[in-house]
Amino acid sequence: MKEETKKILEKYNQQHILEYLKLLTEEEKNELEKQILTIDFEQLKELYESTKRQPKIEEKKIEHIPYIDKEKISNSTKQELEKIGRKIISSGAYAVLTMAGGQGTRLGHIGPKGSYAINTKNGTKYLFEIIIDTLKRAKEKYGVTIPWYIMTSKENNNETLEFLEEHNYFGYDKTKVTLFLQGELPLVNIEGKIILDKEKKIKEAANGNGGIYKAVKNSGLLDEMKRDGIEWIFISNVDNILSNFVDPILLGLTIKENNKIAAKSVAKNDPYEKAGVFCKMNNKVKVIEYIDLPSEMAEQRDENGELVYGELNISTYLYNRSIFEELAEFKLPYHAAFKKSAYLETTGKIIEPDEPNIYKFEAFIFDTFVKYNNITILRVKREDEFAPVKNRTGVDSPETAIKLYNEFYKED
Repeated sequence: MKEETKKILEKYNQQHILEYLKLLTEEEKNELEKQILTIDFEQLKELYESTKRQPKIEEKKIEHIPYIDKEKISNSTKQELEKIGRKIISSGAYAVLTMAGGQGTRLGHIGPKGSYAINTKNGTKYLFEIIIDTLKRAKEKYGVTIPWYIMTSKENNNETLEFLEEHNYFGYDKTKVTLFLQGELPLVNIEGKIILDKEKKIKEAANGNGGIYKAVKNSGLLDEMKRDGIEWIFISNVDNILSNFVDPILLGLTIKENNKIAAKSVAKNDPYEKAGVFCKMNNKVKVIEYIDLPSEMAEQRDENGELVYGELNISTYLYNRSIFEELAEFKLPYHAAFKKSAYLETTGKIIEPDEPNIYKFEAFIFDTFVKYNNITILRVKREDEFAPVKNRTGVDSPETAIKLYNEFYKED
């Protein structure tokens, strides 16, 4: 290993990595060195130090955020908005981006989450297939094949590509499908030391959906969007099987309100539903997690009996392309999670811990909203647009999602 690399490890108190060299072939040593030279150790040091600091108590002025209820828009206004949105979509300036970097572990599935299958009234459907079904319907309606971007991770990119190839992209034009990689950050243990995995490489994990901005630029996808004349991009998770991601009314409303970002929400089921809600914090757009919302605010209702802080974030967003240009270098806050992770000992033994032993760092896509005074919020009906497949049983499980899906498509 070069002296330059050793000095980097020494500077950031990571010399323990040198002890692994005795386990590695020359090729493995070269790969490890390449990986070391790509890591921002200064950032990693700061992230680790942040786990030891008490969070700063800042004054927070939390307020209700205005929204438009889709069900209450008049027919004439709907027609006006749809006309605006339809024109953009039909012109080929609209794309769909699916965040699909995760595995189906929580569902008991081995492989990318998008390759998980559910049994619907229309037969067995994979999550990716359900997305393509919607894209196909949009093609019939708008006369254009909408570009589909899929954000994968190093963990599942190859499997995702193989799965789509094996199924011939479920009949969608593969030239309109682009996969790109989410960023990663090393895991560190409670002493701030990076760890190695069974492949004898530094163990990394996806850096959260907030990494999307930099990933779009670094992958070359932003240049591809410009080349193809894409102006608007709808983003949602792979696991929401009712995501209405080709919605001319949302697009028309966002343009009419002169905003560059929009999001869909659903009304909270109850004040203590465990999910983030949209609000204004210190006059900026914010998603506040349920644990951070004081109970008196969570329960507060307006004159119509509706929750004042009741706009549930369902992770469906619409962006003007210029936002990716603005935010590619934006410094997002990272959130640390203490988790369990297997690691390689210097003896060559793989250790499977019984308790959490490492910090994983993630950024959230919505943490950039604080840069903006306003975004468009469109409240939609939960039963029409929100059926996530996250847990093996119970809430947000295949059982609950399939029930909503079958009810929505009962006329098909």
